[in-house]
Amino acid sequence: MRNWLSRLTAPLCAAMALLAGPAAAQQDYPNRPVKIIVGHPPGGVPDLVARAYARRLGELLGQSFLVENRPGAAGTTATAQVARMPADGYTLMAGETGQLFVAPYLYRNLGYDTLRDFTPISMVATGGVLLVVNATSPIRNLQDLIREAKANPGKLDYGSSGVGSIHHISMATFFDEAGIELMHVPYKGSGQSITAVLAGEVPVLATSVATAGPHIAAGKLVPLGVTTSYRASGLPNVPSIGETFKDYDFASETGFLAPAGLPAPVLDKLAQAIRQASESPEIFDYFRVRGIDIRYTTPAQYAANMRASLKRYERAVRVSKIPKAD
Repeated sequence: MRNWLSRLTAPLCAAMALLAGPAAAQQDYPNRPVKIIVGHPPGGVPDLVARAYARRLGELLGQSFLVENRPGAAGTTATAQVARMPADGYTLMAGETGQLFVAPYLYRNLGYDTLRDFTPISMVATGGVLLVVNATSPIRNLQDLIREAKANPGKLDYGSSGVGSIHHISMATFFDEAGIELMHVPYKGSGQSITAVLAGEVPVLATSVATAGPHIAAGKLVPLGVTTSYRASGLPNVPSIGETFKDYDFASETGFLAPAGLPAPVLDKLAQAIRQASESPEIFDYFRVRGIDIRYTTPAQYAANMRASLKRYERAVRVSKIPKAD
């Protein structure tokens, strides 16, 4: 009788164990190291954000969060890889504006869909693009720049970190709004472009607050404006371009995402831990001195932001007249 009952109940117990397994694993999360993929080289804003949060999340959740840099194709190679990974919470991505919102309009065969292939967890940091000039330039504010560009259409150069970068696209949209024309000189990254403006190769540059900050403090660069609707916390006296042109707002945003289908208990646990980390004084201070603003959102808020950003950048890429690549 006992053997007969065992044979009858064994399959049922096994089935219940299979059903309970994933739920138990989710409750237990994380029980092994978590990987955060960054599609850019070390030292950039996504990398800084990922590493700062990795330390704090490790403390809050009692497990290692390891940052792995996989640079290539402006972050799109790593993004496509993450989209195909298991949605178990052990692979996350520190995603930024270019790879999530600009790339879909630049490439025909991107390998991922920003809205379909990812679970948004939280946007955590924003930073405006900063428009600066070499300190030897007579241009001292946005009005000077607009006046000079209108007097000499197409003769004033400006540098950026590359074609299709947030620096390029935000500037092209600003120039379109202002009715001016500047010649674009693309460089390979922020390191090259900041060197170029300091050397006087280009008089005007679009770059990040973090990159330009030390040179502004040293008196070598003069800030003209920031590409957001609000002023940068580290440069409260520098106007935002949004103060002059309504609805103009181009912030470089960084957030955490996972592959699509992340289980709700894991999503909730991660979102709560990221919120706690965002409220940490050490996180706030770390970003403040680097010109990066904390902008924590819930998963639902981040999803709404992603939809709105895709619409905004569709027009911005069109204005920038960048041909699509394969």
